[in-house]
Amino acid sequence: MLRHLFGRNLHTMTKSTWDTDALPEGDDKVVAVRQMFDTIAGRYDMVNRIMTFRLDVRWRRKAVRLLALPAGSRVLDLASGTGDLCIDLAKAGYKPLSVDLSFGMLAADRSGAPRTQADILRMPFPDASVDGVTCGFALRNLVDLPAFFNELGRVVRPGGRIALLDVGIPKNRFVRFGHGIYFGKVVPKIGGLLSDKAAYRYLPKSVAYLPPANEMVKALVAAGFADGSHQLLSGGITQLLLGTRS
Repeated sequence: MLRHLFGRNLHTMTKSTWDTDALPEGDDKVVAVRQMFDTIAGRYDMVNRIMTFRLDVRWRRKAVRLLALPAGSRVLDLASGTGDLCIDLAKAGYKPLSVDLSFGMLAADRSGAPRTQADILRMPFPDASVDGVTCGFALRNLVDLPAFFNELGRVVRPGGRIALLDVGIPKNRFVRFGHGIYFGKVVPKIGGLLSDKAAYRYLPKSVAYLPPANEMVKALVAAGFADGSHQLLSGGITQLLLGTRS
């Protein structure tokens, strides 16, 4: 069952909360992100496939494969969107639970997994209650990344695993230059034609929220994932954080 855990009315907010040059912070960011994803939910998957040339499918499947948990494991997919990772998790023999801030995304979820609407910085799950966690391309949308890692450390049992995807910044300067043009200029045009122009202007800018990889790994280790590690995928345009709960 979908659960609405937030008191603020989306309809009181305007697009100016996320259609601006300045990136939103704090509570404004929470509301802006939720409203934005409610807006683009209907065509989110189609735009993703087009703008990544279906590489997003490969990235998610690799994250699920590297989760490396026994069949039947209970896995939370956080910021689950329309359920892509939940589908891959189920195909791998896991029992996924779809969790997202956006009601619009959950309403468009086609995975068949149980769904709940929640702020993933304050998850409504007991301590050490799940075997694993996945999260696809949402780290930069969180207000407090270390707090999120601590929350992962709380809900994941000892020996449980996490696999967290997000966009990256290529190390090779030529790849970085080309990707910067594509992600910063072409993606907003594709998004504008097929979905919401303002949302796809925001998404490339939101990379600025992400700290360097070494800082994220350090925060993961501090949260209880002693073997926390970082990988760059597809030349660095995507990054993957992995860890085992100590």
